[in-house]
Amino acid sequence: MRIVLITGISGSGKSVALNVLEDAGYYCVDNLPPALLPSLVETINGADSKCVAVAVDARSAESLVELPATVRALREQGHNVKVMYLTASTHSLVARFSETRRSHPLSHELRPGENPASRRTLIECISEERDRLGSIEKLGHVIDTSEMSANKLRAWVKELAEIEYAKLTLFFESFAFKRGVPLDADFVFDVRAVPNPYYDLTLRPLTGKDAPVIAFLDAQPQATEMLADIRAFVAKWLPSFKTDNRSYLTVAVGCTGGQHRSVYMAERLGVYFGESERVVIRHREQH
Repeated sequence: MRIVLITGISGSGKSVALNVLEDAGYYCVDNLPPALLPSLVETINGADSKCVAVAVDARSAESLVELPATVRALREQGHNVKVMYLTASTHSLVARFSETRRSHPLSHELRPGENPASRRTLIECISEERDRLGSIEKLGHVIDTSEMSANKLRAWVKELAEIEYAKLTLFFESFAFKRGVPLDADFVFDVRAVPNPYYDLTLRPLTGKDAPVIAFLDAQPQATEMLADIRAFVAKWLPSFKTDNRSYLTVAVGCTGGQHRSVYMAERLGVYFGESERVVIRHREQH
């Protein structure tokens, strides 16, 4: 059975991800206590359902510690289990809760002996949720939705849901430094030292996927040298991550605006490693 487990910080997009999978034909369950996951899988499996998606959040604090063992057990039983951990910066989360005017799930909980009139602030709730979920963050692929639109998150979830678990997947992600470094990056490379096509008025409206920009950067010795260095670094360390049983490795490449140089580099790296590895290329700033 294909099982997608969606977890992470409240406000980071778990409901969006779950809805995507429901539309794709997955049997979906929201806010399931992790202790009930094996029973759910057994019940659904008996009904001949091939795909199930489950959202787990910090309100099931008591059984969260059991989740890593539960995931291992399900995989040992032959189930194809993928875990998506969604997160975002505290600044982004505060803005989202403010826009929707919804309360944080943990704001309704009271600590032992706590006065009901002195509930936790939103930032305190976010901090406590990060602490509770810390032990399961590395179970699967981390997705930083801080600067991500709902449509882009939907596209990434669809992409991830189709990826087999057994083989490591290389993600090459372009981004703009002015909008922050992706939280889900394992490696970050800064290509701002490469000549910028932005200053050529004919290239400015284009992206790193367009032929004129590619030709411009191909002609820059700094671009070809930096590309070779990044490629060599990833190639050198990739076997170690495979040995460590990693399922995903995210290589983020950043430039000033996330439009020309970083896009060019991510595309070039994706093509090169795509000849021998499972590769996904994504561009955070391209809508």
